[in-house]
Amino acid sequence: MNDLQLGVVEGRFADIIWENQPISTTELVKQCAERLSWKKSTTYTVLKRLCDKGIFQNDNGTVCALLSKDELHAIQSERFVEETFQGSLPAFLAAFTARKPLTTEELDCLRRMLDDTEER
Repeated sequence: MNDLQLGVVEGRFADIIWENQPISTTELVKQCAERLSWKKSTTYTVLKRLCDKGIFQNDNGTVCALLSKDELHAIQSERFVEETFQGSLPAFLAAFTARKPLTTEELDCLRRMLDDTEER
């Protein structure tokens, strides 16, 4: 699970699985042909790559997620903050808001999140 970055197309593929899991490989191939214009071999190649990353599991032709979309995003976000801002969430927020001020709604949401975290 070292490299959990997904490209745009891998992300669209992953969404198909998350939206339909558990999904048979037969149905996955069909969905990928319709939505991504992929051949069967492409579907299996990308599926194997994402299974090797520990995101999905193919168990006898039934594909399901080992990580939810939210779990994957959380891991990716944690790694980004760790690698780019030495793990400092305040430094990340300062950089993020330097060019894009937060709206009142976003600030309220952040306050609620902080309050919820503090209560735990």
